[in-house]
Amino acid sequence: MLGEYPIQGRRAAEISASIERAVGTGALEPGQLLPPMRELAATLGVNPNTVAAAYRTLRERGVIETDGRRGSRVRPKPATTGREKVRLDVPPGVRDLADGNPDPALLPPLSGAFAAAAAQQDRAPVLYGAEPVEPELARIARAEFNADGVPPGPLTVVSGALDAVERVLAAHLKPGDAVAVEDPGWGRTLDLVPALGLRTVPVGVDDEGPLPADLRRALEGGARAVVVTDRAQNPTGACVGAARARELRAVLAEHPRTVLIEDDHGHGIVDLPFHPLAGVTRHWALVRSVAKAYGPDLRLALLTGDDVTVDRVRGRHRLGPGWVSLLLQRAVVRLWSDGVLDGAAVAAAYRDRREALITALAARGVTAHGRSGMSVWVPVPDETAAVARLLHAGWAVAPGARFRLSSPPAVRITVSTLTEAEAAPLADAVASAVGPAPTRSYV
Repeated sequence: MLGEYPIQGRRAAEISASIERAVGTGALEPGQLLPPMRELAATLGVNPNTVAAAYRTLRERGVIETDGRRGSRVRPKPATTGREKVRLDVPPGVRDLADGNPDPALLPPLSGAFAAAAAQQDRAPVLYGAEPVEPELARIARAEFNADGVPPGPLTVVSGALDAVERVLAAHLKPGDAVAVEDPGWGRTLDLVPALGLRTVPVGVDDEGPLPADLRRALEGGARAVVVTDRAQNPTGACVGAARARELRAVLAEHPRTVLIEDDHGHGIVDLPFHPLAGVTRHWALVRSVAKAYGPDLRLALLTGDDVTVDRVRGRHRLGPGWVSLLLQRAVVRLWSDGVLDGAAVAAAYRDRREALITALAARGVTAHGRSGMSVWVPVPDETAAVARLLHAGWAVAPGARFRLSSPPAVRITVSTLTEAEAAPLADAVASAVGPAPTRSYV
């Protein structure tokens, strides 16, 4: 059966565990077809409903997929395989606009802040039992949340935005629950949800953020949580405006038991106003990371939310890593206090680079999206062909498959380091890549 691997078990949990173990070890390969439920039930001597329950568990955990009469098979990209593996090897001499990184030239110097934080540690070393959140960090973050209209709530510190998303989902949901996610959306979130044993429900996105009708459909269909990127949405650059925020809040108010998770991905690098959604559901969380503005290696994010959510996140954090380094927290306080980052200048730089490319593409008849942040999203008729043609022309862009569930094909272009002189030739290459393939004649 299935080559040399025998599926084993008498109960649904045992059967699903046997298959998942085989996928993890490579004994069952991505794309491999599983036996029909009745056939496997006869082989194992169990009721077909038992196999059906095992397959359902595997689908919910993102291990297998079912396509009607075509049967069930191991996912081509199981939940433990990150979408970041769907990437290009950029040859020497090719301009890399696929990596999603900020412009190093726009990141502030860190040495002074860390030296000051280290000196503070030398005078009073942090020991076990210390408060897990630096008071001054909490004070500054709370003041900024208040200024942006975020509801009052406790604060904690986590190791980045994705860490926050994972901890909040784990605090409220159980395997098999559904989570509404943006489509297209952040690839690592799309990986994380099934890796937690949860189900993804796609919600369409336009330049103003998640589509209210899609969100309503997802919540009415049973989604228990929703993840929303307020600004600089990756990969589309969407930003939730005032009118869209009102619409989304109205939908959420109809489903007050929904767990709302907001990621203000553009904090510090976007000059568009922030319109939070928090406050209309019983459980909510809002996270702001310092990674994009101060550097990806600064694994620190501020999380606020309702009392129950933050308390559960804190409690689980104590049982694992315990706390995020106070040395790192104090360095971030110093970065904020010293004003080493000119946020307005950074936001303007990224805005100018996005708009230069979008304008150049529009002049060539190519539609593109990028309202905020560092990404420009370009719909294409054939993703693979577009990526290959651009690579051949000397430009590496990210395939949209890294960011999509069921939305149409596209490519993501990271404009963080794009120069003014590059906008026109890149637009020429994109216009050529998304057009029909050149015809060839043979004599």
